[in-house]
Parts: sequence; structure tokens; C-alpha cells
Amino acid sequence: MILFTFVIDNSIEPQSTGSSGSLDESLFGRIGSGDMAAFDELYQETERAMYTYALTLTRQHDEALDLMQEAYVKVLSAAHLYQPMGKPLAWMFTIQKNLHVSKLRKSNRITPLDTADIENNTRFSYVEDPDDRMVLEAALTILNTEEQQIVLLHAVTGMKHKEIAELMNLGLSTTLSKYNRALKKLRSYLEERGLHS
Repeated sequence: MILFTFVIDNSIEPQSTGSSGSLDESLFGRIGSGDMAAFDELYQETERAMYTYALTLTRQHDEALDLMQEAYVKVLSAAHLYQPMGKPLAWMFTIQKNLHVSKLRKSNRITPLDTADIENNTRFSYVEDPDDRMVLEAALTILNTEEQQIVLLHAVTGMKHKEIAELMNLGLSTTLSKYNRALKKLRSYLEERGLHS
């Protein structure tokens, strides 16, 4: 119920789940040396954030899972190249975004939203609460891609607005403005459907 509550009550701070501020950068060196336990630890700390970001890119559950898997394979093979800069999650997101853009270029198409992948789908394992599923569907339907990324990265992964701004190459004030505008859109959408008063 985190998404639903977060959209309704903007004063609630999301819990951080592996944001770049708490991710141990030494994991990449260990992974580059073949330490699979370090890779497992990295996966456990970042899977929710990586899935959320992949979902904002693909807008489909199955494609998000595929993209996430491809990104982890790429991280595994390129971990030895990682240069500690204090932004390991941003590095992983960049890999994921580049893989997505490359895939789009190859297929020369843009993926439309298929809400059937979200509604009443038990395979949508990262979003089990029906209210959260409804808010996620709304976010994917009415928000543009930047707004989706800003809201979901903040609400689900707990990333700070400053981190999101840096990741997306936006100014902090622009990020905050888009975030607040997106929450207003979501609240309005929920009010129209009688789900929020």
C-alpha cells in the first residue's frame, strides 16, 4: 500500500531500498573478480529499484523483467570496469536505459501500454497490494515517462530528489516541479474515480 499512501499523503517519506547512497561500491570490484556472493548481495539490494526503472521504460511487466535480467547480465560482465563515483545505482540505471534504447532501435517501435499486464495479474509480483496496483496503473497511464520515473524512483526505491535529478540530467527544481505536478495528476485521477477525497 506504499504507492497508494504515498500519492494520497505526500508528507510520508519512502523507505530507502538500496538507493545509491547506501549501496556498497566495493561489490563491483568483488563481482569483477568472480565473487557470486557479492553479485547476489547486489541483486538483493537493487532488484526493486531496477525493476521499477525497467517498468517505467518498457511499461510492460514481462518486458521489464527481461530488461532487468539483461541489465544484470551486463553489470556482471562489466563490473570490473566500474569506477567508484558514489553513484552505483545510477551506473546500473544507465546500463539498463542503454540496453532499452538499443532494443528499441533494433525493433524500431515504441511499446504501448497494455493494462492487462497490470490489472489483476498475480505475476505482477513486485506490486501485490490492489491499491498500489491501481496507483501504478494510473501512473503508467496518465503520466509521461519522465514523471513516471521521478515518482516511482522516489516512492518505490526511496531515492532522493537530488539523486533522481542527477540520474535524469535534470535540475533539482525541474525534478521537484515535475514530481509535484505528477502527484497532482495522480490525485486528480483517483478523485475522479472516487478513490480519494
